[in-house]
Amino acid sequence: MLEVQDLVCEYGAIRALDGVSLQAAAGSVTAVLGANGAGKTTLLRAISGLKRPRAGRVALDGREITAAGVEEIVRLGLLHVPEGRGVIAELTVAENLRLGALARGARRGDGIEAIYELFPPLRARRSEPAASLSGGERQMLSIGRALMAAPKALLLDEPSLGLAPLIVAQIMGLVRELCEERRIAVLLVEQNARSALSIADHALVLDLGHVVASETPEQLAREHELLHAYLGY
Repeated sequence: MLEVQDLVCEYGAIRALDGVSLQAAAGSVTAVLGANGAGKTTLLRAISGLKRPRAGRVALDGREITAAGVEEIVRLGLLHVPEGRGVIAELTVAENLRLGALARGARRGDGIEAIYELFPPLRARRSEPAASLSGGERQMLSIGRALMAAPKALLLDEPSLGLAPLIVAQIMGLVRELCEERRIAVLLVEQNARSALSIADHALVLDLGHVVASETPEQLAREHELLHAYLGY
């Protein structure tokens, strides 16, 4: 269980998050939706230790991690895949994946075959530099590297950004499969609200750092005015 209580984050005079709370259970996908500037990325950065909150609390499996360093948070089982498919371009696919295992103190090759089973295109490109991959393959590699650390909770920031609709559908399907099979708590930030809601168990809508809705996708689908006002449809 990932728990966030009354999180407040600021950038100078700008309050990016103002009392945000949520829970993400093991084996569930929680979608975080909202327009640009709503606070979605700041929320993930605060949870993963990249941004120190002004107030509030973050806990993983009942253990508070609010003030923990990034390395400790990773060792405890919380992994963050940032926007932009951040892979190390000069390293091969296999080398990028092996780096993920180091976060849990495992041998660098442990678990790599399971990633290739999950993402077959990576097996075919395993000896090639990450720079040569397509956008969809880079996203697979980013997620695969995080999975090599055997996370309890996975934060995904805009995994569909810039991808073709068919690849988006594949990525979303894999996220749902991972969640169910590995019992990972997934927090999914997405501009593509329809895709996110198609796999989510719960949805949170942010606006200027405030939670304006926290509902199941089915409940949110009936909130036509809210969908139009905050998500553009």
